[in-house]
Amino acid sequence: MATPRLEIDLAKLHHNAHQLAQHLAARGISLTGVTKVALGSSEVAQTLLAAGVHSLGDSRIENIERMRRAAKEATLILLRTPLMSQVERVVAHADISFNSELAVIANLSEAAVRQDRIHRIVLMVELGDLREGLAPEDLTATAQRALELPNIALTGIGTNLACFGGVKPDLQNMALLSDLATSLEQELGIDLTLVSGGNSANIDWLEGCRDTGRVNHLRLGEAIFLGRETLRRTPIDGLFTDAVTLVAEVIESKVKSSAPSGQICQDAFGDTPAFADRGLIDRAILGLGRQDVDVSGLRPDAEDLQILGSSSDHVIVESSRGLLRIGEELMFHLSYGALLAAMTSPYVDKVFLPEQARCGIRCQR
Repeated sequence: MATPRLEIDLAKLHHNAHQLAQHLAARGISLTGVTKVALGSSEVAQTLLAAGVHSLGDSRIENIERMRRAAKEATLILLRTPLMSQVERVVAHADISFNSELAVIANLSEAAVRQDRIHRIVLMVELGDLREGLAPEDLTATAQRALELPNIALTGIGTNLACFGGVKPDLQNMALLSDLATSLEQELGIDLTLVSGGNSANIDWLEGCRDTGRVNHLRLGEAIFLGRETLRRTPIDGLFTDAVTLVAEVIESKVKSSAPSGQICQDAFGDTPAFADRGLIDRAILGLGRQDVDVSGLRPDAEDLQILGSSSDHVIVESSRGLLRIGEELMFHLSYGALLAAMTSPYVDKVFLPEQARCGIRCQR
């Protein structure tokens, strides 16, 4: 097979999504599978839906459109505030969009009237992370104005944490979200069907609280694709952490010095590298680089390999097993950021492994 490539094990993705959906359902919480690292893949979309996720969510309307073609009856949610220039596409293909700007909602309303559709919205509330969201004190007034717009249905409120500011979802901010939902219903005489508490960072909160309050929805991406929560990147019990792996090919293998010779200045990316002189080492160059992936988010599958550095087109590794063979394939585990970059790169092939039996799979941690 071609390299570099991402190998996406659909059976393991199915297992992870099913386990999470079942676990959340037992607490009265529905699951939206966040698919932005899958680039709108129809294979991934169908796998997650078959696993029991409630809906699919993405930040790009292009990915929503791809998934709509493959999953016509699925509930699709646009997670990023819609671009004003894309409101027609949003109304046409997304069932729900997350919003924090009344001007955008007004334009969604106009597009929905033109298309004779009802578009559902979730109002995002800022609870400390400083990404998107209305100030809590502005929520009621914004909701009231949104309710006055034709062809717009206010279906819920939500928040996002542990993303820009790294703020942990905890008992206090989740309780505040619940209180805001209840107050909004009482003040406006409405019923909210969705109170969206956050993302894979909420796993810790979920496990540590007895009462989830009004929170009845989470959006999980990394937990499904990489089997980890996102506060400390700890593996989640019972889930696969290797559902997606990166394979790269050795294009040079030689014994070379561990330190360059000559005066050291800036490298190709403006950094001034430093090297420890450890004598001669077994080195290999892989046909993969920063144009393809966030190299800092790669971890070799083998303990006898170490990444020394990278350029735009090369990754240099040290081997303690001896010289590697030219053409040899090496496997890497990825961070969420590395997976996002590799999936987006046109130079990285995407290979969906045939689905295996979904019972009796031993989870790897």
